[in-house]
Amino acid sequence: MSSPVVKPVANILVVDDMPDNLRLLSRMLTDHGYQVRPVLNGAQALVAAQTQPPDLILLDIMMPMMNGFEVCEQLKADVRTCDIPVLFISALSDMDNKITAFTAGGVDYVTKPFQLEEVLARVRTHLTLHSLQQQLRQELLARNGLIADLHAYAHTVAHDLRNPLSVAVGYAQLLEMQGDAMAADERQQYLAAMTQGLRKLASIVDELLLLAEVRREELDVTPLAMDAVVSEALRRVADLAERAGGVTVDAPAQWPMVLGYAPWLEEVWVNYLSNALKYGGTPPRVEIGAEILGAQVRCWVRDHGDGLTAEQQALLFTPFERLDQARATGHGLGLSIVRRIITKLDGEVGVESPGLPGQGCIFWFTLPAA
Repeated sequence: MSSPVVKPVANILVVDDMPDNLRLLSRMLTDHGYQVRPVLNGAQALVAAQTQPPDLILLDIMMPMMNGFEVCEQLKADVRTCDIPVLFISALSDMDNKITAFTAGGVDYVTKPFQLEEVLARVRTHLTLHSLQQQLRQELLARNGLIADLHAYAHTVAHDLRNPLSVAVGYAQLLEMQGDAMAADERQQYLAAMTQGLRKLASIVDELLLLAEVRREELDVTPLAMDAVVSEALRRVADLAERAGGVTVDAPAQWPMVLGYAPWLEEVWVNYLSNALKYGGTPPRVEIGAEILGAQVRCWVRDHGDGLTAEQQALLFTPFERLDQARATGHGLGLSIVRRIITKLDGEVGVESPGLPGQGCIFWFTLPAA
């Protein structure tokens, strides 16, 4: 049976230089379930709002040193507090002051002496509106992220899929037109090139599907024995290691437990190991390991290739970026997926390299320790 969803208590900042008014408003709001922070002047209000932004501010106008209009203007000029709705409560009832209040950035205006029911109704209304605005902002951010992904997909389809597909089609046409006249070893060479191109196509499609899967909201994060995940990743890159000259990957005898999702972490290791085998020198030398750093576990893959400059490192882990030299092969998806996976699992990714031949790179990621 699932637990009921508990809504967070709204936090309201009340600003009034009259202690009696402050006590009355604070008690009234507290009795109706709100968390209230009372302050006596504008300077205290600015500090309180900047330190812990409230969900709503009830603001008096006639205060010494700094009146309510000035406080509101400063709140709206600060990126930390500009979105907080401000409800003015004042004994000033003339139209000019009301217009000034709205011009300063207020969302509503209640005149003193106020009615309890009216203040509560307006508080509920503006808290609801503020919550809906925040929700809409999050939905817009998610939509913009999805649009960026769609643009990235289009780039990949147009650029990365086209090259291996063109190669495979070209060899297929040659075999169709001239295959009967070719020697057996030549036909085999063309078939091998076609197979390689089609495998690359399949790999790109798999990574696109994985990139889409990482966007899903629900995820079962569990304690994992990392050695089992690493063993499966090593099995998957065994062919690549064989083609690189039978490379042996140096690994520790024991691995710490982490919190994660095994299928995704396996993809992270496969990506890091593949890069190390491709760019780890001739022949490549690859080391892997992990260490516990407080509540986090830091896993890493080290190669001994040419390394990466600071400029090249800046291009890593961003969607679909390509490196002109050291990372010219591949198709730019892998490290973007790594970053998304590890971020989704509450970790971080990074790379360290002095940019010197033979000193290679250390690609790392962190995860919560189990």
